[in-house]
Amino acid sequence: MELFWHDACLEHDTGEGLWELPGRWEWLDAPEPHPENAARLRTFRHALTHGPVAPHLTWSTGRFATDEELARVHSDAYLAHVYKACHAGERVSLETNTVVGPGSWDAIRAAAGTALAAWEAVESGRTRLAYALVRPPGHHAQRSLADGYCMVNNAALVAETARRAGRRVAVLDWDVHHGNGTQDVFRDAEDVLTVSVHMRHGPWGVNHKQTGGPEESDGANLNIELSLGAGDTAYHRALTEVALPAIRAHGADFLVCASGFDGSAFDPNGRHNLTAAGYRGIGREVAALDLPTVLTQEGGYLRGYAALCLHALVEGLVGTGPLLDDPLAYVPDETRLVDRDLARAVTGRAARDRA
Repeated sequence: MELFWHDACLEHDTGEGLWELPGRWEWLDAPEPHPENAARLRTFRHALTHGPVAPHLTWSTGRFATDEELARVHSDAYLAHVYKACHAGERVSLETNTVVGPGSWDAIRAAAGTALAAWEAVESGRTRLAYALVRPPGHHAQRSLADGYCMVNNAALVAETARRAGRRVAVLDWDVHHGNGTQDVFRDAEDVLTVSVHMRHGPWGVNHKQTGGPEESDGANLNIELSLGAGDTAYHRALTEVALPAIRAHGADFLVCASGFDGSAFDPNGRHNLTAAGYRGIGREVAALDLPTVLTQEGGYLRGYAALCLHALVEGLVGTGPLLDDPLAYVPDETRLVDRDLARAVTGRAARDRA
């Protein structure tokens, strides 16, 4: 398995404030680092280079995306707006919790280009599995809107590039938040299937109007919305009973995965209950599809545990047994609502298809 990295991804400085909100609060004695920060990506890389899965991995350097490549999934006016904000000379909020500043434009181009470098390695036959370990994340970025720490949709860019190369593409997103940006980009592209497995959170502002519910599903999009507390069993069933059969039925010959770890039991940005073992299972299920696959890094904000979950996912992808113990997981797996949630996902999509 080949990992792709670019140092410029670390140059995106999101600052500090009240969790994800930039600025200062007089009642707060010490501001907090924005959760989407360079330290999380460094921690992820360290886990994979120093953990026991390291001998199974090779590393390559990514590249910067070109303007033409970025425009495959975003409007020219939007990209010009982001470029201007990144070069304002100070930190600027594109929306409530999505900030850019000096260094962000190069990081954005490096994240997108490194994801494309992973695609190029898979398309050339050099590797079957490639992971773009990048930031800023991308799956909330819509054609003309920034959202949820995301400016350019790296997963969508890989999917669109593969589609233009004649591939029949499926995108599978297991970040704890709905992949609304990818859904938006491919809403009218019936030859690309987008599948998002996420917690029920609904819309959260003017830049995130999508609900993520099954009412938005149709022939080209499948939303699998899981109740709060969903854990390893819920994700296993969501994948094996709904998501993966849909990908097979679509006839996909290329897979893009938006890989987030904020669904873990300890993540401060989600309310789901996955453990490292659950992510190892996701890796195994993705590998069992036996498709050329590019994974792009999305969320995961409790750095240490997210890094452990990443290591476990990669173990599953490359087919090793468990290589690291989980010293933290203890919350019981919540399974009571899984039947209802999966039934809603399936019937909601079927109803839209009939309409």
